[in-house]
Amino acid sequence: MAGSAAARESLDSYLQWLLIEKGRALATLEAYQRDVVHYLDWCAQVDTDAFSAREKTLEKYLAEQRGHGSSPATVNRALSAIKGWYGFLLDDGIILADPAQSVTSHGRRKGLPKPITEEAVSRFLDIAPEDDLDYRDQAIFEFLYSTGCRVSELVSCDISDVDFDEELIRLTGKGSKQRLVPLGRHVVRALQSYLPIRVRLLKPDQYALFVNSRGGRLTRQGIDLLIHRRALRSGVDASSLSAHVFRHSCATHMLANGADIRVVQELLGHASISTTQVYTGVSIRTLRDTYTAAHPRAHS
Repeated sequence: MAGSAAARESLDSYLQWLLIEKGRALATLEAYQRDVVHYLDWCAQVDTDAFSAREKTLEKYLAEQRGHGSSPATVNRALSAIKGWYGFLLDDGIILADPAQSVTSHGRRKGLPKPITEEAVSRFLDIAPEDDLDYRDQAIFEFLYSTGCRVSELVSCDISDVDFDEELIRLTGKGSKQRLVPLGRHVVRALQSYLPIRVRLLKPDQYALFVNSRGGRLTRQGIDLLIHRRALRSGVDASSLSAHVFRHSCATHMLANGADIRVVQELLGHASISTTQVYTGVSIRTLRDTYTAAHPRAHS
C-alpha cells in the first residue's frame, strides 16, 4: 500500500528536493509533510494505493476534508502539497499519470484550458535566439506546438526517438503506448539548430533530447519556467500559457483549419475519439459557423 515505506520514502525525497532545489522554508516543508502524510494515512484507511490513485480518489479525499470542517485555506494547502508530490513522482517515473493534475480545491476537474490565438503563438515563437539556451528553448516551444505532445512526453524523449530523414518523432504516451508524429519544417529547423548545442551541454551517458544547462534531462517544472520567461519577453500573457495550453492550441488550430478529427485524435494519442471531441471543444464555434452558413435549414 501507498502508506508503506515506498510512499514515505518518495515523500522524503520530494521534501529534500523542495529544500535543496527550491529553497523552501522549513515551516513550509513541515506543513507539506503533514498534509501528504495525512493523505497517505487516509489512502491506507480506505484500502487505496496512492501510487495508482485516480482523480476521483483525490476528489473524495478533499470532499471528506471539507465535510469534516476543514477551511478552504486548509484544503487549498493540502491540495497544493499533494499536487506537488504527485508531480514529483511523475517526473521521476514512479507513476505514469498524475491524478491531481486536473483537480481543483472545489473537488471538481478544471475546465478546458483556453487556447491562445494563432497570432499569439506567432508572437511567442518568432523571437530571434540570442544565445545557446535560446536555441534550445526555441526547439522546445516549436516541438510543443508542432506535435501537440504532453509535457511528460517531451521530457521523456531521447535523441534516438527523432527520425530526421522521415521528419518523425516517436512519442511515448500514457500506458507506455508509442506513436509516430510528423515534425513540421519549423520544428525540424529548430531542432537542427539546437543539436550542436545539445552535444556541448550533454553529460556522459545522457540520451535525453532536451537537456538543461548542466547537461541533464529537463523536467516538467523546468519547461514551465522556460515558457514563463519567454512569455515575458514576447509580451504574451504568461498566465494564459502552459505546456498543456500549447497542446490544446495545436489541436484547436488544426481543427479550425480543416483537419479531420481522427487525424487530430492520432496526433494527440487519444484512445477514444470522444476524448478528442471534449479536448477540442472550443472548435465547436467553427463547426457552428460553418453549419449555419452551409445548411439550407439552419437559418430563416
